[in-house]
Amino acid sequence: MAAAMALMGVGVVVLVHGSLSQKIDTQLSRNQYLDSEIAALDKQIDEIKKLKEQTQSLLARKKVVEALQPNRTEAVRLLDQLVRQPPEGLHLKAIKQSGDIVNVQGYATSNASVSTLMRNFEASPWLESPQLVEIKASKLNDSPISEFSVNVKITRTHQDGGGDAKTTASRPSAPPAPSHSNKG
Repeated sequence: MAAAMALMGVGVVVLVHGSLSQKIDTQLSRNQYLDSEIAALDKQIDEIKKLKEQTQSLLARKKVVEALQPNRTEAVRLLDQLVRQPPEGLHLKAIKQSGDIVNVQGYATSNASVSTLMRNFEASPWLESPQLVEIKASKLNDSPISEFSVNVKITRTHQDGGGDAKTTASRPSAPPAPSHSNKG
């Protein structure tokens, strides 16, 4: 009877050990499956991060393009206004733009011509706030002239459904100045 009990005890130990081993193997296979799925999800997360970065990059580019779009004709309007605004006896020699400020340099037969230019800039629908930087007496080909430098601000525009409108206080537009063939 003792031998049968011992044999039964060994049998129970073998059955419990076998059952526990099977459960451990099953759990290890489940853990391996979870590890492989986690690795696959990590790859997908990395791909999603890359796609988000690409999306952000494209959105940033789009914003730059959208910011440039409203002012794409600005250079054309600026040059058009610079051709139309100078009165008789005034010649432009240099134009430099920094942001929305344009520095205009040139020669005038009189200070009154420079004043007229500044009034014309103020009356322009695309230019505003002219400021005289410098005016000095000079000689060109032994003729007395005034050499000047004026800063003027470009009026930024936006599309308002039917056309361009100023973003600042609106002014009535001045009729275009007559064009002259003696511009420099």
